[in-house]
Amino acid sequence: MKSGQPSRTSTKRSEITAAAGFAYEVIPTTPSGIPKYRQVYEDLHSAIQAGSFHPGERLPSEAELGERYNTSRITVAKALKELQLQGMVSRRAGSGTHVLAPATSSGHVFGLLIPDLGRTEIFEPICHGMMQSPLSKPHSLLWGHSMGESSQQEKEAEQLCHRYVAQKVSGVFFAPLEYTPERDAVNKRIVSALDRAGIQVVLLDRCYAPYSMRSKYDLVGIDNRRAGFLITQHLLLHGVKRVAFIAKPMSASTVMARIAGYREALFAYGIPLQQNLVCRGDPDNPDFIRRVLKDCRPDAIVCANDFTAARVMAGLVSQGINVPEEIRIVGIDDVKYSSLLPVPLTTQHQNCADIGAMAMVTMLQRVEKPHLPTRDILLQTHTVVRRSCGTHRSAFKNSLR
Repeated sequence: MKSGQPSRTSTKRSEITAAAGFAYEVIPTTPSGIPKYRQVYEDLHSAIQAGSFHPGERLPSEAELGERYNTSRITVAKALKELQLQGMVSRRAGSGTHVLAPATSSGHVFGLLIPDLGRTEIFEPICHGMMQSPLSKPHSLLWGHSMGESSQQEKEAEQLCHRYVAQKVSGVFFAPLEYTPERDAVNKRIVSALDRAGIQVVLLDRCYAPYSMRSKYDLVGIDNRRAGFLITQHLLLHGVKRVAFIAKPMSASTVMARIAGYREALFAYGIPLQQNLVCRGDPDNPDFIRRVLKDCRPDAIVCANDFTAARVMAGLVSQGINVPEEIRIVGIDDVKYSSLLPVPLTTQHQNCADIGAMAMVTMLQRVEKPHLPTRDILLQTHTVVRRSCGTHRSAFKNSLR
């Protein structure tokens, strides 16, 4: 798949340009917080687009680029891999990296409008799933600008929307804003602007309408209610009786669906439903963690996602509480770092690459047949058992029998 960026000027083609960031790994960053590999990618991308490197021309070696950008070869290789995935270069052992001629195609141009790209860990692999889909090859994907501080997300998301309208893209993959004060109004203005321009919309991961309402746009994600049910059921099947649920305030509708699944599991297993066991607050706030422990007295906690689970785990450790011996913790998503936490996290795994591939299928169908009924394409998840739930020990004993 080809990739494009909204046009930018530069005083020198070989200098680093501002760029979108992927940041869920511990990777080198610049003083501005943008991952270093992404800046290398952006600079080379701009130079190729501007014709500074011609088709067939060999790019500088990884060692040369590492010296130019004062970074490691691993970082440079990551940037070159991005260019390769975009179909802009070819890489071959022994012969280096060469610029490819632009593909001639009458395909569509699609935009990505993902305010949480680089913050929420699921979106980079979703985007890679789109690019690697065989159906994507004739088409182009615009990534847009980096999203700045969270306080600027709303403004930047609307600006990017208007840029896509001006560029007359065929469709936009949109992951609605969450956690921001005016998210509901901004999300509605964005889809309204795309509607007026006749641009098709496919929602990624979540709808902007409150649960259990639905907007009129196709959505590709996971079955969040079922995910909440399954991860809670896993705890209940292993003897847990008092299960709390923790989520951050102003979360997306996906979290409400996960809470619904959590409550259904309690009901199905005869556990009395207690409103005070669903807790919304900042997991980094020690007072919030102390309040959960005092008011809920949980023997297990289901967290809205893996990021929240990681922060809750750190908060419990700071309170001198051992996981999983005293309190068991589970999450949902199975992001990369979930297995690397001090106590590896039991979580509900979603296949992000498959979500991306299905999103591309859905968009192409929607562009071809705009009057199709609204669809929810919800992929299934599965439970990944690690130490944080405390059940790994019984699983290990059973494997020895």
